[in-house]
Amino acid sequence: MYLKIYYFCSTKTKLMTTSEENYLKVIYHLSVVSPKGVNTNAIASMLDTKASSVTDMMKKLSEKQLVNYQKYQGVKLTEQGLLAAKMLVRKHRLWEVFLVEKLKFSWDEVHEIAEELEHIHSEKLINSLDDFLGNPTVDPHGDPIPNAKGEIVKMTKLLLSEAPLNKKVTCVGVKDSSTEFLQYLDKHKISLGTEIIIKNKEPFDESLQIVISDKIITLSNKIANNLYIQ
Repeated sequence: MYLKIYYFCSTKTKLMTTSEENYLKVIYHLSVVSPKGVNTNAIASMLDTKASSVTDMMKKLSEKQLVNYQKYQGVKLTEQGLLAAKMLVRKHRLWEVFLVEKLKFSWDEVHEIAEELEHIHSEKLINSLDDFLGNPTVDPHGDPIPNAKGEIVKMTKLLLSEAPLNKKVTCVGVKDSSTEFLQYLDKHKISLGTEIIIKNKEPFDESLQIVISDKIITLSNKIANNLYIQ
């Protein structure tokens, strides 16, 4: 059976609140760089809230067996919390695919809309959406989409800054999905699937001279460190 995001309290089944879901998703993303435990200050920074508010929420989520939390030792998602977080990420990224592929939104417009749509509590809707879209494995930014069981297809990818010279590579994702960065890429005709050849790397600032469709472009090291390639 697919996960339904419920918790059990006093024998009553209730849906998680939007705030609780947002906390779970932030912990999930921060866990990528802090697998041993997420600092509550990092959570507060991501959510632009007070550390005391994070502590209060961690106690609530701990009572619902969604996180393991001990003061001064960080936060980790439980198995139930991890699966719930993956389902939120699944919904968010499927909605992004729908908005870009079916409604023709640009990839820099969809994040905030998907932030709202991900809180719709309908398993049937999301599974139908997944089938309607052809069961995509990545979103418009190249991020993996968990399937209905929470499984994620592993991708081998490098940053453009790590790619060798004179070898054709393909853009498969972005590390920075901010509106400003995505609009910068649009300006230079760089998107998922774009083929790139690095012709030169400057020793001084590590900027790259690249070729895209026979056009020569210079990219800063900051840009190259935010583009994933295969």
